[in-house]
Amino acid sequence: MSLPPLVEPAAELTVDEIRRYSRHLIIPDVGVTGQKRLKNARVLCVGAGGLGSPALMYLAAAGVGTLGIIDFDTVDESNLQRQIIHGVSDIGRSKAESAAASIREINPLVNVEIHNTALDRENVREIFAQYDLIVDGTDNFATRYMVNDAAVLLGKPYVWGSIYRFDGQASVFWAEHGPCYRCLYPEPPPPGMVPSCAEGGVLGVLCASIGSIQVNEAIKLLTGIGEPLVGRLMVYDALEMEYRKIKVRKDPNCALCGENPTVTDLLEDYEDFCGAVSEEAQEATLDATITALELKEWQDAGKDIFLVDVREPAEYEIVRIPGSTLIPKGDIISGEALAKLPQDRQIVLHCKSGVRSAEALAALKAAGFRDAVHVQGGVLSWIKQIDPALPAY
Repeated sequence: MSLPPLVEPAAELTVDEIRRYSRHLIIPDVGVTGQKRLKNARVLCVGAGGLGSPALMYLAAAGVGTLGIIDFDTVDESNLQRQIIHGVSDIGRSKAESAAASIREINPLVNVEIHNTALDRENVREIFAQYDLIVDGTDNFATRYMVNDAAVLLGKPYVWGSIYRFDGQASVFWAEHGPCYRCLYPEPPPPGMVPSCAEGGVLGVLCASIGSIQVNEAIKLLTGIGEPLVGRLMVYDALEMEYRKIKVRKDPNCALCGENPTVTDLLEDYEDFCGAVSEEAQEATLDATITALELKEWQDAGKDIFLVDVREPAEYEIVRIPGSTLIPKGDIISGEALAKLPQDRQIVLHCKSGVRSAEALAALKAAGFRDAVHVQGGVLSWIKQIDPALPAY
């Protein structure tokens, strides 16, 4: 369905703006009035990472008058494979500052507002209230639900995108005209069920595919042209080069935007709502967690342990802790690998950061391996604390 323009047009375009945006101006559906709307628009991009990079660059190139960037992270070398708004010289720099510098280089006519902070329950309303439209480039469920809830409570539309390995999704959520994110996903997936891009990887160019769809939807909303993805989910398979559209209906029983909402304010703790790890994993790690330094001390002292790496084979090829044996988490959870584990040696589990090993530890505890432990922070902690020469990923 077509929707009215989200933004009123600015008073005029300067000569410089007419020259810069001439290819927009000669499109009848956009024209001078549409470009004036873009000039008058205020758009916030949540995250300056994989999705935020192409989104911010094309929003700037399109002439969106004010671009807000909220990101508290710094640029890491591993970001450069996909976060194209940053460069080698930006490593260690604030992502928000780095992105702002790139935007100014692309289009100095754009006003950039930097929010170099983490988005949280205390600031999300105040920040969102300053903008017409939100572009969600987050990569975790806790922030996604918070973005959705704040947008619905403030009556703001937002463009959502998600990426993982070769698969991407995009949609527009606007409770006033269609469903919200909770209508599509009423509850977050069980902890550990959906790996993050940091755990499972993502094809770099997939960010551009989904990020450009997000910008396309943003432009349509701001100018009132075309039919936005309200009530529709775009699913993209990069390996098959296939796009599918799935209808998403507004849920009358939605806890947030339904007929009798039970969520009438922001949640106290979105991390707790989404759960980084399951309750079973949390219980299993109590008094069964060691640090990378303790593991090194155990190895140096010749303690008889069986060190298990629960990551995937591709990760094991990148970097490993000396003396570890690869047994992926899935094989432990399913019970397939239990017969391979020694009964007469203490088992020590580790993964990349400690989340997957905690889940595997819960499965081992349930299977009777009472003295099993896991390494807090996983291989990343080992690299940081024991052997910085190893490659982090």
